[in-house]
Amino acid sequence: MRAVVQRVSRAKVTVNGEITGEIGPGLLVLVGVGTGDTRADADYLADKTIGLRIFEDSGGKMNLSVVDIGGAVLAVSQFTLYGDVRRGKRPSFDAAAPPQSARELYEYFVEKIRAAGLPCETGRFQEMMQVELVNEGPVTILLDSAKTF
Repeated sequence: MRAVVQRVSRAKVTVNGEITGEIGPGLLVLVGVGTGDTRADADYLADKTIGLRIFEDSGGKMNLSVVDIGGAVLAVSQFTLYGDVRRGKRPSFDAAAPPQSARELYEYFVEKIRAAGLPCETGRFQEMMQVELVNEGPVTILLDSAKTF
């Protein structure tokens, strides 16, 4: 599994004019599921996301997690994180998991975040979404359960 984690002061997702998820300070997490991913991958990604120390402490050093600041998470599914453009200019999504298994692992990831006591809003799986955010910093971190980066 892969994630793009952005530190935000606020973020929201809209589907067909309806706000489906909205947070104040916290993390916007774009989540992609690859073929062969398992719950262990989702566990790794959730634990890493929850524990990321990318919020500033009183000394201005990135030393606090989203839990430490009392923040929230907005998790948005995004299969395009598995887009491969190494050959040509049109992305191939062969490495992305099929929708049913991707949905199951995405929802499991959300459950893990909520089980840690964090508010976790979501977009809508397999829908065209509009994502708005104010990235603080900007701070953007890439995560991959296969640890390729």
